Amino acid sequence: MREADITIRLTDERSIRLTVAEALVLDEFLGRYSDKDQLNIVDQAEQQALWNLQCLLERVVLHAYPWPTLEEARSALRDPVE
Repeated sequence: MREADITIRLTDERSIRLTVAEALVLDEFLGRYSDKDQLNIVDQAEQQALWNLQCLLERVVLHAYPWPTLEEARSALRDPVE
């Protein structure tokens, strides 16, 4: 039986698809980071899920136009300076 996918829609009508397993593993990984402010791989599955996510994002970035520069993207995500 094929595992169900989770689709994440991006604002420009693009989307990426994660398996339920990838979504669960990534959620746990990011939750630990949120709790402890440390990025540590504790299971090889986390490494694989991150590689899979990077490949999916690469496809979106390579096929998106216009796409902001990395610095523009970082600036858009930073907390405002007060």
